[in-house]
Amino acid sequence: TMLLFVPIFQHHVISQSATARPNSLSLPVKATEFWTTHRNGEVKLRMGESGPEAKPPLTVNQMFTSAVERFGNYNALGWKEGEQWKTMTYKDYYKTCRTAAKGFLKLGLKQYHGVGILGFNSVEWFIADIGAILAGGFAVGIYTTNSPEACQYVAENCQANILVVENHKQLQKILQVQDRLPHLKAIIQYKDELKEKKPNLYTWAEFMELGRDEPDAQLDDIISSQKPNQCCTLIYTSGTTGHPKGVMLSHDNGFPAIWSTESPVIFNVSMTDADKLQEVIVSYLPLSHIAAQMIDIWLPMKAGGVTYFAEPDALKGSLANTLREIRPTAFMGVPRVWEKMQEKMKSIGAKSSTVRRKVASWAKDVGLQTNLNKMELNGNLSRKPLNFRLAKCLVFRKVRKALGLDRCTRCYTGAAPITKDTLEFFLSLDIPLFELYGMSESSGPHTISLPDAFRLISCGKVIPGCKTKIFNPDADGNGEICFWGRHVFMGYLNMPDKTEEALDADGWLHSGDLGKHDQDDFLFITGRIKELIITAGGENIPPVPIEDAVKEAVPLVSNAMLIGDKRKFLSMLLTIKCEVNNETGAPEDELTTEALDLCRNLGSNATRVSEIAGGRDRVVYAAIQDGINRVNEKATSNAQRIQKWTILEKDFSIPGGELGPTMKLKRPEVMKMYKDQIENFYKEVLTPTTPDNPLPSK
Repeated sequence: TMLLFVPIFQHHVISQSATARPNSLSLPVKATEFWTTHRNGEVKLRMGESGPEAKPPLTVNQMFTSAVERFGNYNALGWKEGEQWKTMTYKDYYKTCRTAAKGFLKLGLKQYHGVGILGFNSVEWFIADIGAILAGGFAVGIYTTNSPEACQYVAENCQANILVVENHKQLQKILQVQDRLPHLKAIIQYKDELKEKKPNLYTWAEFMELGRDEPDAQLDDIISSQKPNQCCTLIYTSGTTGHPKGVMLSHDNGFPAIWSTESPVIFNVSMTDADKLQEVIVSYLPLSHIAAQMIDIWLPMKAGGVTYFAEPDALKGSLANTLREIRPTAFMGVPRVWEKMQEKMKSIGAKSSTVRRKVASWAKDVGLQTNLNKMELNGNLSRKPLNFRLAKCLVFRKVRKALGLDRCTRCYTGAAPITKDTLEFFLSLDIPLFELYGMSESSGPHTISLPDAFRLISCGKVIPGCKTKIFNPDADGNGEICFWGRHVFMGYLNMPDKTEEALDADGWLHSGDLGKHDQDDFLFITGRIKELIITAGGENIPPVPIEDAVKEAVPLVSNAMLIGDKRKFLSMLLTIKCEVNNETGAPEDELTTEALDLCRNLGSNATRVSEIAGGRDRVVYAAIQDGINRVNEKATSNAQRIQKWTILEKDFSIPGGELGPTMKLKRPEVMKMYKDQIENFYKEVLTPTTPDNPLPSK
């Protein structure tokens, strides 16, 4: 059931430009301030007088024991061994986490030191994470895509005493940098047999044995000394620029009372309690990212939900099977996951019979119109029209079943911008994608979209108990989005300067994102301050809307990146939709089925990217130029028109280095990697026609 917010949880929206950023902040260790950068620091919690803000703070252990009391015999975790799904109850889950905590202590884990976890989502990942916290250390996820040097930086920054790695491949990274990790005392490998024995290297079974017979006294003393306003988790920002920063999250950050299961808001923000209906989650997004930790570990624990683990090759194709087997009740996808589903469904649709295509097209028109009407009425559509009920029967139910989303009442998207085209595609199939918006520094979500509070391309409304402020708004109400609430982080570990940049003197978190509210307090992100292109003529241009417009106008395009900072005009790098290697995640030369069909319709025989890139296919180039002309016609000023563009030889990818772990575009990296192509755009020529771009813009 989705309940409306009760008045006590009214969200606050403040427009203000008065609070100036401080030049310097003293960052004391005592809990009189909202921030600290010390590993053993304590912070003042942003408590309120009433409602969610006033709920008593809890430690991780208190929250876990409360879950065990309420849901002890319910399944908490599920994983696949061969073809069989195995499960673990909350009672056993807690007991195992305590055993792991005692094992960590025996291996020499010191208070406020890290336990780094490097591997794909698994039962062992969760147990190592919570075990580290119970033992008084920091749980520290490390991206599996990190290089050995990047692993070394994180492990040394958090002074990790123990590293938990998935397999031989990840172990090799650590062994390469082990001599530069003076705090490291032990390594544990949780999957596969060890290929070689080394001192202080343990299998998961050996590690669990260490803690099995240890007395409880030491662990109990540590647990009872823990305070909700102390750090328990470090999230390392994937840092598109410079070194990653260690975001310090307290026990209270993770479960501020806004997530409290006692409040009716639980149906809005998170999950239904297991004694009413057990929520089912599939864990597959990188757990070193805050969104996955919140949705996979902490929210299910609060409500007694069960988390099933996908296979390690989930994002290379196996996720679809896991979803059909598990049928989750809530599902979070980053935009690229939804885009891939959309591409797959379009290519299947293109192969079906004419009658089927006509029925599907009719159903989608009905679905989009009905859902847009429902959206305008804030979910209060008294009766669904007959044609919608028919479309549901003929098409929507079948689509949901095929996707494994037939039980899913909340499909979320977040972590990167999503296009309107993708949102409308799923809405037309009666699968609204609810956008979340937040950051590591706000322990995950700050705003959320709901069935009864939803607008296309908006990230929804602020979560009850939190506040949003638009800092220095311009004439249109656009300004920097600032957050307030118990979910705001403690500070960046050992980085007072960076912490001062993020938190102002009053304790507001400055997001670095630009946005505005509409008249109904829905938040719309309009850009990112650091990503703003400021042309040589001084015009400020947010790149994402223009990039999205090109992708919508030219469906052949996979990724688009706008260039133009300090330049006389805008140019763009484009990539073409191609197949991806299932093993490595690297882009291949072959076009996707959808791209092949688009080429055929244009009259091109191209089957590979290499046959199109660099101006080799005049037909495709003409079609792309035509799409860009249509985008340019809608530009708000001449400065916002794309004057030149090129197609790159390969698509952007994580292994290629152009995308971060959550598929976010790493703009500074792309600028470096393709600097020759970019410089080519701006070579002084008499006309804008170049061999690479044979058609001048109209």
